[in-house]
Amino acid sequence: MNITSQIKQPILTEMELFEKKFYESMTSKIALLNRITYYIVNRKGKQMRPMFVFLVAKLLSEKNEVNERTYRGASVIELIHTATLVHDDVVDESHERRGFLSVPALWKTKASVLSGDYLLAKGLLLSLENKDFRVLELMSDAVRRMSEGELLQLQKSRLLNITEEDYFTIISNKTASLLASACAAGAYTANQDEKQVELLRSFGEYTGIAFQIKDDLFDYGTDDV
Repeated sequence: MNITSQIKQPILTEMELFEKKFYESMTSKIALLNRITYYIVNRKGKQMRPMFVFLVAKLLSEKNEVNERTYRGASVIELIHTATLVHDDVVDESHERRGFLSVPALWKTKASVLSGDYLLAKGLLLSLENKDFRVLELMSDAVRRMSEGELLQLQKSRLLNITEEDYFTIISNKTASLLASACAAGAYTANQDEKQVELLRSFGEYTGIAFQIKDDLFDYGTDDV
């Protein structure tokens, strides 16, 4: 059993139900959008961010259970994350994602950008319609930070003057911000204790930074790293 499967063990039931709720949250009356979202769902990644939402919520829940607000928070996180991946593939002109053809490779740029916009809007509306305003605040802050991180990286890559401080700012915003918001959302939907929300947000932030550093070592290091 790999490490991801081990981490997932305490929330297997929640993740199975989440799969259904997540797909339902993406549905549209537009056939083309449904084809694209179906393609995305069936080629999903490890879904680490929803996993952290559920793990944190169960950790802080008195009955070791999760509520509907937690399921919505996990769906919003994954909708936003999926939207950013679609947009990233457009910007990077990537033809593959996780070993399969990317959305832009199959449906071209315009449909891909609009699909990413749709997923982002669905995530925001899911929070608004259910008055999950604190979760929406956490997610919106993550989107802002991710955008700033991408633009800072673009700026520094052109000027070739990146510093260690810049590097940590970039990975904190690009990678860690969404995981931090996932942990914070899990905490808030469990008990709405703002002190615990901030503690778990910090945990997610540092976990995301550590993950990105390790990922970068694989990119720039050798097999001996």
